[in-house]
Amino acid sequence: MKVRFWGVRGSIPVPGRTTNRYGGNTSCVEVRPKGGHPIIIDAGTGLRRLGKSLMEDAFGEGKGKASILISHTHWDHVQGLPFFSPAYQKGNEIAIYARQRDMHLEAVFSAQNRAPYFPVPLSAMQAQMKFHEVIEGQKFTIGTAKVSVTRLNHPWIAIAYRVDVDGASVVYCSDTAPFADFLLGTDFVKQAPSLDGPLPPETAAELAQMRAGVINLARNADLLIYDTQFSKEEYRQRPHWGHSHPDDAIAIAREAKAKTLCLFHHAPLRTDDENDQILEQFRGVVAAQHDRFALVSAYEGLEIPLGDE
Repeated sequence: MKVRFWGVRGSIPVPGRTTNRYGGNTSCVEVRPKGGHPIIIDAGTGLRRLGKSLMEDAFGEGKGKASILISHTHWDHVQGLPFFSPAYQKGNEIAIYARQRDMHLEAVFSAQNRAPYFPVPLSAMQAQMKFHEVIEGQKFTIGTAKVSVTRLNHPWIAIAYRVDVDGASVVYCSDTAPFADFLLGTDFVKQAPSLDGPLPPETAAELAQMRAGVINLARNADLLIYDTQFSKEEYRQRPHWGHSHPDDAIAIAREAKAKTLCLFHHAPLRTDDENDQILEQFRGVVAAQHDRFALVSAYEGLEIPLGDE
């Protein structure tokens, strides 16, 4: 399979001279099994360019099939869907997977496509659209690919995906905070909590179980894509935003024995040069600790072949 990055930013798209090399689009990653249909993880603004690319082949003729795995329905992970060209071509088949228990899944996506937010309703999509609810711990198949999910530590709850196909595995783990300081759920948190006091035993136990789920999901993965929007200092200031930092990502990759760790979900204010510095700094950390995994940083257009090509 091949893994290609179409959007690597968090929060909002940030086009400009200082973000050209890494790219300014929000989260979207394509997993293309050998001879199979695309499996797309997250539908941020990077999905628009991916859709244009797909329309050059079978999707342009209304003969395409694609699956979209949504980590969670915050805007930066779904705002590309209304601009996904294959969805407007009759004959195409698009399956959307997400976790959303409190509202019918189709209604969630329909909400961002109606007035006064958007002029074109979801019903204008002529492709055959199917919506599938997933829950943490679930396993299912998409063609020859095996997909597993687990819960992450993020406001309103996000999930991580693992895709096993062609003798290789990729794990997508964004968005999440570390699992040691603060438990996030469906409640809105107005201010950053103190991270210095002891955790209630039940909270510590739930966080430990969540972290164990992530470690198990990423076990021996060929590629682990991990949320590193913050530095450690920035995380201390905004733990309630639900994002992690490279130190935590490295600890997860080390324990899971992943083969390659990819820094992802870059902060919107982070320049290309600053991303270069972060990558260089933490490659030094990995080398000093004698870790066996490779460390890369996601940028638009990065393509990583895995397993049987």
